[in-house]
Amino acid sequence: GTHFLGDRMSTTQEGDVLSGCVLGFLLCATLWVITTTVKFVMNKRNQRYARGPQGKLDHEIRDNNELGFDVKENTAAILFEQNAGHIPYKPKRFSNEEMLRRSQEFYEQLNQRRTVRFYSADPIPREVIDNCIKAAGTSPSGAHLQPWTYVVVSDAQMKQQVREIVEAEEEVNYSRRMKESWKNDLKPIGTTWKKPYLSEAPYLVCVFKHTYRLSEEGERLAVYYPEQSVGISVGLFVTAIHNAGLCTLTSTPLGAETRLRELLERPANERLYLLLPVGYAADTCTVPDFARKPLGDISLSF
Repeated sequence: GTHFLGDRMSTTQEGDVLSGCVLGFLLCATLWVITTTVKFVMNKRNQRYARGPQGKLDHEIRDNNELGFDVKENTAAILFEQNAGHIPYKPKRFSNEEMLRRSQEFYEQLNQRRTVRFYSADPIPREVIDNCIKAAGTSPSGAHLQPWTYVVVSDAQMKQQVREIVEAEEEVNYSRRMKESWKNDLKPIGTTWKKPYLSEAPYLVCVFKHTYRLSEEGERLAVYYPEQSVGISVGLFVTAIHNAGLCTLTSTPLGAETRLRELLERPANERLYLLLPVGYAADTCTVPDFARKPLGDISLSF
C-alpha cells in the first residue's frame, strides 16, 4: 500500500511539473505574440514615412520625421541653412482702418464663391490658369518642399477619358461603397455618379500630392505634412480662380486615383489629391440654396 501511495504521489508531482511547463510555454508564447505584433505595427508605421531602395526601410529616417525633424544631412533643412540664407522681409503695413476695409472687402468677395457643377464651354486664356497655379504655388509647405503637381487638361479626348474613369468608379461608390447616411447627406446637393462637368468645363486641373521624394541616387526621402501642404495650396488655387471671375469644384475621385495617375503619366510617388474643373458658370447654372455658418459657430476666443 505504501509503495502504491508513493507511486500516486510521484504521478501527481509529475502532473504538477507538466502543468507548470504548459503554463510557462503559454506565457512565453503570449509574450512572443505581443512583442511580434508591436514590432509589426511599429514597422508599418515607419514605412508610411519613408522606405529605402527595394522597399527596405531607411533606418536613418526617424519615426517622428513627420514633425519636421531632420532626416539626413542632405535634406531640405540643411540645404536651406547652407545655401538659401535669409533676406530682409518688410511687408507693407496698413492702418487699422485700411486693414478693416480690406479684410471686409476680401470676405465679401469670397462669400460670393460657390461650388459649380454646370459649366459654359466658353474659352479661357491659358495664362489665367497658369497665374492661378502660380498663386497656389505660394502656399506654405512642410520644410518648403512644395509637394504638389498641378496637371492641366484641356484636350477634349483626354477630359472624356478622365470622366469615363471617374464615372465608372463613382457608379460603384454610389451603389456599394458609400453608406446610406453619406448618400442622404448628399441629397440636398443633388449629386449622382454622373460627372458631366469633367468633360464640359474648358479646363480640368488635376492636383497630385507627393508622398515621397527621390534623391539623385534614386533613394526615397521623406516629405513632411504633404496632406496639409497640398490642402493649403489648393485653397489658394480655389481663391485665385474665384478672384479671376471663374468657377470650380473640388472633386474627390474615390477609387480612380491609380488609373488617372497612369493616364496622366505621373510617377509612383505622386497620388491624385483632387480634380478641379475650371470655367465660367453656364447660363442655366444653379447652386443649392445653402447658408454658411456664422462666425460664432466656426470661431472661439480665449
